Amino acid sequence: MRVCLLTPAPDHPLLAATAGLLTPRHRVETLDPGVEPCAVDPSALADVYLMKTRTPRALALARHLEAHGAPVLNSAAATELCQDRTAMADLALRAGLPFVATTTAPRLGHLVEAGTPLTAPVVIKSRHSRRHDLVARVDDAARLRSLAAEWRDEPVVIQRFTPNDGWDHKLWVIGDEVFAEFRRSELAAPAAARTRPLPVRDLPADWLDMVRRVGEVFALDVYGVDLLDVAGAPLIVDINAFPGVRGQCGAPEALADLALRTAAGRHRPRALAVGLPGGS
Repeated sequence: MRVCLLTPAPDHPLLAATAGLLTPRHRVETLDPGVEPCAVDPSALADVYLMKTRTPRALALARHLEAHGAPVLNSAAATELCQDRTAMADLALRAGLPFVATTTAPRLGHLVEAGTPLTAPVVIKSRHSRRHDLVARVDDAARLRSLAAEWRDEPVVIQRFTPNDGWDHKLWVIGDEVFAEFRRSELAAPAAARTRPLPVRDLPADWLDMVRRVGEVFALDVYGVDLLDVAGAPLIVDINAFPGVRGQCGAPEALADLALRTAAGRHRPRALAVGLPGGS
C-alpha cells in the first residue's frame, strides 16, 4: 500500500511512529501542501492520504485528491468545518450535542464600539481556529478593552464561562479507538503538571457514546473533543480535526490500522451530510 502524509511536519510524534509501523511492508510518502502544487497526477495517486494540516493550500489539494477518487482522512469539508467555531457550534447544537452556548461578533472591536453588554465571565475565542489564535477569559469591561486593543479586527465567538476545576478532559478518537487525558486549561492558573492520566475505562459509557457521535455528526475519522465536567455531565468546548495525539499508548497502531483499512477499501472516509455547514 502507498500511504501519503499531507503535512509540513512528518516528524510529528504520531505521524513518525505511524510511518515506522507501516514502512516494513508499505510505502509511506510525505507531501507538504505548503510547498507543493495544489494538484497531483491523477494516474499516480496514493492509496490513502492522511491530512494533518489545515491551510487553504492543503484543503485545496485535498479537494483535488477527493475529486479524483482518492480517500483523504479527514475530508477537506470536515476539516474546514472544524476551523469555523460558529459553524461548529451551530451544527453541534442542531445535532443535540452538549456544546457550550456560542454567539458570534464580526470583530472584537465591535463589542467595545457598540457597547455590547456581556454577562461576565465569558470566554472569547477567534472564530477561525488556527495556531496562536485568541482564547481568553473576560471578567470585566477593562479586560475586554485590553483585548480589543490588540485584536480589534479579529472575528470572534463568545462563550459562557463554565466554572470548573481547571482541567480539560481531552478525548481523541482514531477510527474505533478512544484515547484520553486531563490537560491543564490555558484559562486556568499554572499548575505543577500540565497533564494527568485519564483512563478511558473510567469514563462513563454515555460520554464515550457522545464522543463517537461527534465523529458521525462532523464526518471525522481522526479527531479530538475538549470537554468540561459539569456536575457529572459533559460539555463540549471545542472539536479538532486530526489533532496531535501525543504520548497515547496504541495511538500510532490505531492510525496505521485505519490507514490500511481505508487504503484497502474496507473503510470509507466519512462525508458531511448534504445541507449541513461545510457540506455540499
